[in-house]
Amino acid sequence: MGQDKLTVGLIYGGKSGEHEVSLQTALAVSQAFDYAKYNLLPFYIDKSGKWKVGSKLSGPFTELAQLKLADDAGDTAAAMSLLFSKLATGESKIDVAFPLLHGTNGEDGTIQGLFEMADLPYVGAGVLASAVGMDKVTMKKLFADAGLAQCKYSYFTATEWERSSHALIQEIEENLGYPCFVKPANLGSSVGISKARTREELVASVALAFRYDIKVIVEEFVDAREVEVGVLGNNEPLASVPGEIVSSGEYYDYQAKYLDGKSQMLVPAQLDSELADRIGELAVKAFKAVACSGLCRADFFVLKSDQTVWINEVNTMPGFTPFSMYPLLWRETGVAYEVLLDRLIELGLERHAARQNLEFESGVN
Repeated sequence: MGQDKLTVGLIYGGKSGEHEVSLQTALAVSQAFDYAKYNLLPFYIDKSGKWKVGSKLSGPFTELAQLKLADDAGDTAAAMSLLFSKLATGESKIDVAFPLLHGTNGEDGTIQGLFEMADLPYVGAGVLASAVGMDKVTMKKLFADAGLAQCKYSYFTATEWERSSHALIQEIEENLGYPCFVKPANLGSSVGISKARTREELVASVALAFRYDIKVIVEEFVDAREVEVGVLGNNEPLASVPGEIVSSGEYYDYQAKYLDGKSQMLVPAQLDSELADRIGELAVKAFKAVACSGLCRADFFVLKSDQTVWINEVNTMPGFTPFSMYPLLWRETGVAYEVLLDRLIELGLERHAARQNLEFESGVN
Protein backbone atom coordinates (compact mmCIF):
# COMPACT_ATOMS: atom_id res chain seq x y z
CA MET A 1 0.00 0.00 0.00
CA GLY A 2 1.10 3.61 -0.30
CA GLN A 3 2.35 3.19 -3.87
CA ASP A 4 1.71 5.75 -6.56
CA LYS A 5 -0.23 3.17 -8.53
CA LEU A 6 -3.01 1.01 -7.15
CA THR A 7 -2.44 -2.70 -7.63
CA VAL A 8 -5.69 -4.26 -8.78
CA GLY A 9 -6.11 -8.02 -8.60
CA LEU A 10 -8.18 -8.96 -11.65
CA ILE A 11 -9.91 -12.28 -10.92
CA TYR A 12 -11.73 -14.12 -13.69
CA GLY A 13 -12.71 -17.49 -15.18
CA GLY A 14 -14.14 -19.63 -12.43
CA LYS A 15 -15.75 -22.98 -11.75
CA SER A 16 -19.03 -21.92 -13.28
CA GLY A 17 -21.28 -22.36 -16.28
CA GLU A 18 -20.46 -18.73 -17.07
CA HIS A 19 -16.69 -19.23 -17.35
CA GLU A 20 -16.47 -18.05 -20.96
CA VAL A 21 -18.59 -14.97 -20.24
CA SER A 22 -16.14 -14.07 -17.48
CA LEU A 23 -13.18 -14.31 -19.88
CA GLN A 24 -14.86 -11.91 -22.30
CA THR A 25 -15.43 -9.47 -19.46
CA ALA A 26 -11.84 -9.71 -18.21
CA LEU A 27 -10.45 -9.10 -21.71
CA ALA A 28 -12.52 -5.94 -22.08
CA VAL A 29 -11.72 -4.62 -18.60
CA SER A 30 -7.98 -5.17 -19.06
CA GLN A 31 -8.14 -3.13 -22.26
CA ALA A 32 -9.90 -0.20 -20.58
CA PHE A 33 -7.68 0.39 -17.55
CA ASP A 34 -5.29 3.33 -17.36
CA TYR A 35 -1.90 1.64 -16.87
CA ALA A 36 -0.41 4.93 -15.70
CA LYS A 37 -2.82 4.72 -12.75
CA TYR A 38 -3.10 0.98 -12.05
CA ASN A 39 -0.97 -2.13 -11.90
CA LEU A 40 -3.07 -5.14 -12.91
CA LEU A 41 -2.29 -8.53 -11.44
CA PRO A 42 -4.21 -11.32 -13.26
CA PHE A 43 -5.69 -14.28 -11.38
CA TYR A 44 -7.20 -17.00 -13.58
CA ILE A 45 -9.43 -19.72 -12.12
CA ASP A 46 -9.91 -22.69 -14.45
CA LYS A 47 -13.08 -24.72 -14.80
CA SER A 48 -11.94 -27.22 -12.17
CA GLY A 49 -11.39 -24.44 -9.62
CA LYS A 50 -7.59 -24.32 -9.77
CA TRP A 51 -5.95 -20.89 -9.69
CA LYS A 52 -3.11 -19.36 -11.67
CA VAL A 53 -1.54 -15.98 -10.96
CA GLY A 54 0.52 -14.06 -13.49
CA SER A 55 2.94 -11.16 -13.32
CA LYS A 56 1.80 -7.55 -13.22
CA LEU A 57 0.57 -6.49 -16.62
CA SER A 58 2.41 -3.73 -18.45
CA GLY A 59 -0.43 -3.56 -20.97
CA PRO A 60 -3.78 -5.16 -21.73
CA PHE A 61 -4.53 -8.64 -22.88
CA THR A 62 -5.06 -8.69 -26.64
CA GLU A 63 -6.73 -12.08 -27.07
CA LEU A 64 -8.71 -14.54 -24.99
CA ALA A 65 -6.02 -17.24 -25.02
CA GLN A 66 -3.67 -14.99 -23.03
CA LEU A 67 -6.15 -14.81 -20.16
CA LYS A 68 -5.51 -18.44 -19.21
CA LEU A 69 -1.89 -17.43 -18.42
CA ALA A 70 1.32 -19.26 -19.21
CA ASP A 71 2.20 -22.69 -17.87
CA ASP A 72 4.83 -21.19 -15.59
CA ALA A 73 2.30 -18.90 -13.85
CA GLY A 74 1.94 -19.23 -10.09
CA ASP A 75 -0.42 -21.92 -8.81
CA THR A 76 -3.26 -21.87 -6.27
CA ALA A 77 -0.85 -21.67 -3.33
CA ALA A 78 0.91 -18.67 -4.88
CA ALA A 79 -2.43 -16.98 -5.56
CA MET A 80 -3.59 -17.45 -1.96
CA SER A 81 -0.26 -16.15 -0.67
CA LEU A 82 -0.81 -12.91 -2.59
CA LEU A 83 -4.44 -12.54 -1.56
CA PHE A 84 -3.65 -13.13 2.11
CA SER A 85 -0.39 -11.17 2.11
CA LYS A 86 -1.74 -8.54 4.53
CA LEU A 87 -2.54 -11.13 7.19
CA ALA A 88 0.80 -12.88 6.68
CA THR A 89 3.14 -9.87 6.57
CA GLY A 90 1.09 -6.85 7.64
CA GLU A 91 1.46 -5.33 4.17
CA SER A 92 -0.89 -6.11 1.31
CA LYS A 93 0.51 -6.79 -2.14
CA ILE A 94 -2.91 -6.04 -3.64
CA ASP A 95 -4.76 -2.79 -2.99
CA VAL A 96 -8.14 -3.97 -4.23
CA ALA A 97 -9.58 -7.14 -5.78
CA PHE A 98 -11.76 -6.80 -8.86
CA PRO A 99 -13.74 -10.04 -9.28
CA LEU A 100 -15.06 -10.48 -12.80
CA LEU A 101 -16.62 -13.83 -12.02
CA HIS A 102 -20.15 -14.56 -13.14
CA GLY A 103 -22.38 -17.20 -11.60
CA THR A 104 -21.58 -19.94 -9.11
CA ASN A 105 -18.41 -19.65 -7.00
CA GLY A 106 -17.87 -16.04 -7.94
CA GLU A 107 -21.05 -14.02 -7.88
CA ASP A 108 -22.72 -15.92 -5.06
CA GLY A 109 -20.83 -14.64 -2.01
CA THR A 110 -18.21 -17.40 -1.87
CA ILE A 111 -15.23 -15.44 -3.18
CA GLN A 112 -16.48 -12.31 -1.41
CA GLY A 113 -16.15 -14.29 1.82
CA LEU A 114 -12.58 -15.14 0.87
CA PHE A 115 -11.81 -11.44 0.41
CA GLU A 116 -13.39 -10.62 3.77
CA MET A 117 -11.25 -13.26 5.50
CA ALA A 118 -8.16 -11.81 3.78
CA ASP A 119 -9.13 -8.28 4.89
CA LEU A 120 -8.90 -7.25 1.25
CA PRO A 121 -10.96 -4.44 -0.33
CA TYR A 122 -12.95 -5.62 -3.33
CA VAL A 123 -15.23 -4.28 -6.02
CA GLY A 124 -18.92 -5.02 -5.90
CA ALA A 125 -21.49 -6.44 -3.55
CA GLY A 126 -20.67 -8.04 -0.22
CA VAL A 127 -21.24 -11.61 0.92
CA LEU A 128 -24.92 -11.28 1.79
CA ALA A 129 -26.01 -9.31 -1.27
CA SER A 130 -24.01 -11.55 -3.59
CA ALA A 131 -25.56 -14.70 -2.14
CA VAL A 132 -29.07 -13.24 -2.24
CA GLY A 133 -28.57 -11.92 -5.75
CA MET A 134 -27.62 -15.39 -6.96
CA ASP A 135 -30.48 -17.24 -5.26
CA LYS A 136 -33.62 -16.22 -7.15
CA VAL A 137 -35.94 -17.61 -4.49
CA THR A 138 -34.40 -15.75 -1.54
CA MET A 139 -34.17 -12.64 -3.70
CA LYS A 140 -37.88 -12.76 -4.46
CA LYS A 141 -38.73 -13.15 -0.78
CA LEU A 142 -36.76 -9.99 0.04
CA PHE A 143 -38.42 -8.14 -2.86
CA ALA A 144 -41.80 -9.11 -1.43
CA ASP A 145 -40.76 -7.88 2.01
CA ALA A 146 -39.76 -4.55 0.42
CA GLY A 147 -43.16 -4.23 -1.25
CA LEU A 148 -41.89 -4.69 -4.81
CA ALA A 149 -44.45 -6.16 -7.21
CA GLN A 150 -43.36 -9.31 -9.05
CA CYS A 151 -44.71 -12.31 -10.94
CA LYS A 152 -46.07 -15.45 -9.27
CA TYR A 153 -43.62 -18.32 -8.81
CA SER A 154 -43.09 -21.76 -7.32
CA TYR A 155 -39.89 -23.50 -6.26
CA PHE A 156 -38.65 -26.87 -5.05
CA THR A 157 -35.48 -28.89 -4.47
CA ALA A 158 -34.36 -31.97 -6.37
CA THR A 159 -35.38 -34.15 -3.41
CA GLU A 160 -38.85 -32.59 -3.26
CA TRP A 161 -39.30 -33.09 -7.00
CA GLU A 162 -38.24 -36.72 -6.77
CA ARG A 163 -40.72 -37.38 -3.96
CA SER A 164 -43.67 -35.22 -5.02
CA SER A 165 -43.36 -34.29 -8.69
CA HIS A 166 -47.03 -35.00 -9.44
CA ALA A 167 -48.28 -32.69 -6.67
CA LEU A 168 -45.78 -29.99 -7.67
CA ILE A 169 -46.88 -30.19 -11.30
CA GLN A 170 -50.52 -29.79 -10.25
CA GLU A 171 -49.61 -26.80 -8.09
CA ILE A 172 -47.76 -25.16 -11.00
CA GLU A 173 -50.62 -25.79 -13.41
CA GLU A 174 -53.20 -24.37 -10.99
CA ASN A 175 -51.24 -21.32 -9.80
CA LEU A 176 -49.04 -20.40 -12.76
CA GLY A 177 -50.46 -22.11 -15.82
CA TYR A 178 -48.83 -22.49 -19.22
CA PRO A 179 -46.64 -21.24 -20.64
CA CYS A 180 -44.25 -20.85 -17.72
CA PHE A 181 -40.52 -20.43 -17.32
CA VAL A 182 -38.30 -22.95 -15.56
CA LYS A 183 -34.93 -21.83 -14.19
CA PRO A 184 -32.10 -23.06 -11.98
CA ALA A 185 -32.49 -21.05 -8.78
CA ASN A 186 -28.77 -20.25 -8.60
CA LEU A 187 -27.31 -19.32 -11.95
CA GLY A 188 -27.15 -16.38 -14.33
CA SER A 189 -26.68 -15.48 -17.99
CA SER A 190 -29.93 -17.33 -18.76
CA VAL A 191 -28.17 -20.71 -18.54
CA GLY A 192 -30.53 -23.67 -18.11
CA ILE A 193 -33.74 -21.67 -18.65
CA SER A 194 -36.64 -23.13 -20.64
CA LYS A 195 -40.12 -22.09 -21.62
CA ALA A 196 -42.66 -24.84 -20.92
CA ARG A 197 -45.98 -24.88 -22.80
CA THR A 198 -47.22 -28.33 -21.77
CA ARG A 199 -46.82 -30.81 -18.93
CA GLU A 200 -44.33 -32.80 -21.00
CA GLU A 201 -42.23 -29.70 -21.64
CA LEU A 202 -42.42 -28.78 -17.97
CA VAL A 203 -40.97 -32.15 -16.93
CA ALA A 204 -38.19 -31.86 -19.51
CA SER A 205 -37.45 -28.26 -18.49
CA VAL A 206 -37.19 -29.20 -14.83
CA ALA A 207 -34.75 -31.99 -15.73
CA LEU A 208 -32.61 -29.49 -17.65
CA ALA A 209 -32.64 -26.97 -14.79
CA PHE A 210 -31.59 -29.65 -12.30
CA ARG A 211 -28.43 -30.20 -14.35
CA TYR A 212 -27.25 -26.80 -13.10
CA ASP A 213 -28.64 -26.53 -9.57
CA ILE A 214 -30.33 -28.54 -6.83
CA LYS A 215 -33.15 -26.00 -6.52
CA VAL A 216 -35.47 -24.92 -9.34
CA ILE A 217 -37.84 -21.98 -9.65
CA VAL A 218 -40.85 -21.84 -11.99
CA GLU A 219 -42.34 -18.46 -12.91
CA GLU A 220 -45.55 -17.45 -14.60
CA PHE A 221 -45.41 -16.08 -18.14
CA VAL A 222 -45.62 -12.29 -18.34
CA ASP A 223 -46.48 -10.45 -21.56
CA ALA A 224 -44.18 -7.53 -20.98
CA ARG A 225 -41.31 -5.39 -22.14
CA GLU A 226 -37.96 -6.21 -20.51
CA VAL A 227 -36.38 -3.06 -19.08
CA GLU A 228 -33.07 -2.87 -17.24
CA VAL A 229 -31.46 -0.18 -15.06
CA GLY A 230 -27.91 0.15 -13.77
CA VAL A 231 -27.40 1.09 -10.12
CA LEU A 232 -24.10 2.49 -8.85
CA GLY A 233 -23.06 3.47 -5.34
CA ASN A 234 -22.90 2.36 -1.72
CA ASN A 235 -25.05 4.16 0.82
CA GLU A 236 -26.46 6.66 -1.69
CA PRO A 237 -26.90 4.65 -4.90
CA LEU A 238 -27.85 6.27 -8.19
CA ALA A 239 -29.84 4.81 -11.07
CA SER A 240 -28.91 5.06 -14.75
CA VAL A 241 -31.30 5.70 -17.58
CA PRO A 242 -33.34 2.57 -18.38
CA GLY A 243 -32.62 0.36 -21.36
CA GLU A 244 -34.79 -2.23 -23.08
CA ILE A 245 -34.02 -5.74 -24.30
CA VAL A 246 -35.67 -6.82 -27.54
CA SER A 247 -34.88 -10.52 -27.79
CA SER A 248 -34.19 -12.29 -31.07
CA GLY A 249 -36.07 -15.32 -29.74
CA GLU A 250 -39.23 -15.99 -27.80
CA TYR A 251 -37.38 -14.98 -24.67
CA TYR A 252 -33.90 -13.79 -23.69
CA ASP A 253 -32.09 -17.12 -23.30
CA TYR A 254 -28.34 -17.84 -23.53
CA GLN A 255 -28.52 -18.21 -27.32
CA ALA A 256 -30.25 -14.83 -27.74
CA LYS A 257 -28.02 -13.16 -25.16
CA TYR A 258 -24.58 -14.27 -26.32
CA LEU A 259 -24.53 -16.34 -29.49
CA ASP A 260 -26.77 -15.25 -32.33
CA GLY A 261 -25.99 -11.54 -32.20
CA LYS A 262 -29.54 -10.59 -33.21
CA SER A 263 -31.03 -9.33 -29.94
CA GLN A 264 -31.28 -5.58 -29.55
CA MET A 265 -30.44 -3.38 -26.59
CA LEU A 266 -32.27 -0.09 -26.85
CA VAL A 267 -30.50 2.55 -24.75
CA PRO A 268 -32.27 4.58 -23.59
CA ALA A 269 -35.57 2.69 -23.56
CA GLN A 270 -38.46 4.44 -25.25
CA LEU A 271 -40.45 5.25 -22.12
CA ASP A 272 -42.18 8.42 -21.01
CA SER A 273 -40.14 10.36 -18.46
CA GLU A 274 -42.49 9.68 -15.56
CA LEU A 275 -42.36 5.91 -16.09
CA ALA A 276 -38.57 5.99 -16.59
CA ASP A 277 -38.14 7.88 -13.31
CA ARG A 278 -40.42 5.45 -11.54
CA ILE A 279 -38.39 2.47 -12.77
CA GLY A 280 -35.19 4.17 -11.61
CA GLU A 281 -36.66 4.62 -8.13
CA LEU A 282 -37.67 0.95 -8.03
CA ALA A 283 -34.17 -0.07 -9.14
CA VAL A 284 -32.65 1.74 -6.16
CA LYS A 285 -35.29 0.17 -3.90
CA ALA A 286 -34.38 -3.30 -5.20
CA PHE A 287 -30.66 -2.54 -4.70
CA LYS A 288 -31.33 -1.66 -1.08
CA ALA A 289 -33.70 -4.60 -0.56
CA VAL A 290 -30.85 -7.07 -1.08
CA ALA A 291 -28.33 -4.90 0.85
CA CYS A 292 -26.23 -4.33 -2.25
CA SER A 293 -23.15 -2.15 -2.62
CA GLY A 294 -21.01 -1.07 -5.54
CA LEU A 295 -23.17 -2.01 -8.48
CA CYS A 296 -26.05 -4.04 -9.76
CA ARG A 297 -28.30 -4.23 -12.77
CA ALA A 298 -31.99 -4.33 -11.89
CA ASP A 299 -34.24 -6.06 -14.43
CA PHE A 300 -37.95 -5.28 -14.72
CA PHE A 301 -41.06 -6.31 -16.60
CA VAL A 302 -43.26 -3.49 -17.86
CA LEU A 303 -46.60 -5.14 -18.56
CA LYS A 304 -47.92 -4.36 -22.02
CA SER A 305 -51.51 -4.35 -20.80
CA ASP A 306 -51.34 -1.49 -18.30
CA GLN A 307 -47.68 -0.36 -17.94
CA THR A 308 -47.45 -1.90 -14.45
CA VAL A 309 -43.82 -2.39 -13.40
CA TRP A 310 -42.72 -5.70 -11.85
CA ILE A 311 -39.24 -6.46 -10.59
CA ASN A 312 -37.70 -9.54 -12.20
CA GLU A 313 -34.26 -9.80 -10.58
CA VAL A 314 -31.03 -8.01 -9.75
CA ASN A 315 -27.63 -9.05 -11.04
CA THR A 316 -24.79 -8.10 -8.69
CA MET A 317 -22.06 -8.67 -11.30
CA PRO A 318 -23.65 -7.95 -14.67
CA GLY A 319 -21.91 -8.42 -17.99
CA PHE A 320 -19.17 -5.83 -18.17
CA THR A 321 -17.78 -5.55 -21.66
CA PRO A 322 -18.15 -2.08 -23.25
CA PHE A 323 -21.06 -3.53 -25.24
CA SER A 324 -22.88 -5.06 -22.26
CA MET A 325 -26.04 -3.45 -21.02
CA TYR A 326 -24.68 -2.13 -17.70
CA PRO A 327 -21.81 -0.04 -19.15
CA LEU A 328 -24.02 1.11 -22.03
CA LEU A 329 -26.64 2.36 -19.58
CA TRP A 330 -24.05 4.39 -17.71
CA ARG A 331 -22.47 5.69 -20.91
CA GLU A 332 -25.87 7.02 -21.92
CA THR A 333 -26.21 8.53 -18.43
CA GLY A 334 -22.89 10.32 -18.90
CA VAL A 335 -20.37 7.97 -17.28
CA ALA A 336 -17.74 6.57 -19.67
CA TYR A 337 -16.49 2.98 -19.35
CA GLU A 338 -13.06 3.98 -18.00
CA VAL A 339 -14.65 6.37 -15.48
CA LEU A 340 -17.03 3.61 -14.40
CA LEU A 341 -14.09 1.32 -13.62
CA ASP A 342 -12.48 4.06 -11.54
CA ARG A 343 -15.70 4.69 -9.64
CA LEU A 344 -16.22 1.00 -8.86
CA ILE A 345 -12.73 0.74 -7.41
CA GLU A 346 -13.34 3.87 -5.33
CA LEU A 347 -16.58 2.37 -3.99
CA GLY A 348 -14.84 -0.88 -3.08
CA LEU A 349 -12.13 0.98 -1.17
CA GLU A 350 -14.75 3.21 0.47
CA ARG A 351 -16.79 0.24 1.67
CA HIS A 352 -13.70 -1.49 3.10
CA ALA A 353 -12.56 1.68 4.88
CA ALA A 354 -15.98 2.09 6.52
CA ARG A 355 -15.82 -1.47 7.85
CA GLN A 356 -12.41 -0.83 9.42
CA ASN A 357 -14.11 1.41 11.97
CA LEU A 358 -16.20 -1.45 13.32
CA GLU A 359 -15.34 -3.10 16.61
CA PHE A 360 -14.99 -6.86 16.75
CA GLU A 361 -14.51 -7.27 20.48
CA SER A 362 -17.15 -6.84 23.15
CA GLY A 363 -14.85 -4.91 25.49
CA VAL A 364 -15.84 -7.27 28.31
CA ASN A 365 -13.00 -9.18 30.01
